[in-house]
Amino acid sequence: MSDYAVESREWWVERWLELLDSYRFKKRLERARRYASEGNVESINFKGAKVLAKVKGSEPKPYQVSLSLSPFSDEDWNYTIATMSEKAIYSAKLLAGTMPANIEEVFTVNGLSLFPFTLADIHSHCSCPDKANPCKHIGAVYYQLGDRFSEDPFVLFQLRGRTKEQILESLRQRRSKGAKGGSKRSSKRKRTNRSKSAKSRQPKLNLADFWRYDEPLASSLVAIAPSLDQTTILELLGSFPLATAEAHLVRYYLEQGYQMASQQAAIAALNRSEN
Repeated sequence: MSDYAVESREWWVERWLELLDSYRFKKRLERARRYASEGNVESINFKGAKVLAKVKGSEPKPYQVSLSLSPFSDEDWNYTIATMSEKAIYSAKLLAGTMPANIEEVFTVNGLSLFPFTLADIHSHCSCPDKANPCKHIGAVYYQLGDRFSEDPFVLFQLRGRTKEQILESLRQRRSKGAKGGSKRSSKRKRTNRSKSAKSRQPKLNLADFWRYDEPLASSLVAIAPSLDQTTILELLGSFPLATAEAHLVRYYLEQGYQMASQQAAIAALNRSEN
């Protein structure tokens, strides 16, 4: 493994950097790491599914670097999101800013691979005169993208043709349809039960089983969404009756605690709805 960035990285970042570690020209990789760590990558922007970057080299004008993966088709994404919507834990993890550990299975069962297999699967170009690919400028962008993946797992999905907003909206629509379907089935089941009860001459009522319900609940019955005005609990509480420095410190730790608690609560609730 490369020693770039921090010692402990998320597994999806490791998978991305493993591609570079397989590159045989190690000295070129060392220069690429140095470029990335010293801030030579001046900017990274997305144009659709393509990455466009500017990397400072030996010339006064930065080199232009482009990088992309082969995007999935709309049909591929429809099947993938349908598979993803079958388990609420995927939505919970992604909303919490974490890549689910078994996310690759969602793509594999649909004949796809989220991660590229080799460097040859990544389409890259640099305006520098170096004929080798990846050159040190492209390599620096690879490493910087690893940091982007760490901050936002959806960046990897964007390279495959879908933004964070598109994926989450598709998941919401899928789960909403599932909830409506579950309500219709529940209503039909109730009508059937009433009909059978009316035909029975000697209905039996067991109070011990009155609150018992053995049918599985639709996972989409759990609806978790941020407030429309993005107001947090701490903002509703207002300022703390403490000195300025102490108030900032208390607020910081409370924000971390509330964020962790809300994420774990979302995952726990969605897990229960599936069981």
